[in-house]
Amino acid sequence: MNVLTVTTRQHADRTVVTVAGEMDIDSCPALEEATLVIPLGGKTLHLEMSGVSFMDSVGLNLLLKLRRRLLAEGGQLLVTGLQSQPASVLRLTETDTLLTPDTAQAA
Repeated sequence: MNVLTVTTRQHADRTVVTVAGEMDIDSCPALEEATLVIPLGGKTLHLEMSGVSFMDSVGLNLLLKLRRRLLAEGGQLLVTGLQSQPASVLRLTETDTLLTPDTAQAA
């Protein structure tokens, strides 16, 4: 069984969620559950994924669901720290521009 580690830190203007492990059909329910209890109302959710070595379509779907939720609540989702395999999934599905900040935002 794949272990996914999720750490959450609240800041005044954003919430930072650091994820490590593999985002797949076995582990994504835990990440989704963790994000559902975070009060986001108008804030930015910064998803730091440098510890994620693998992401499948279930992980991609979760990111898109999070993005929709945040937009509906007046917030935004920023995904950073992508390793090559998860970044490749976003590029292949042309969702990278929806989920990753440009260089100015990442600084």
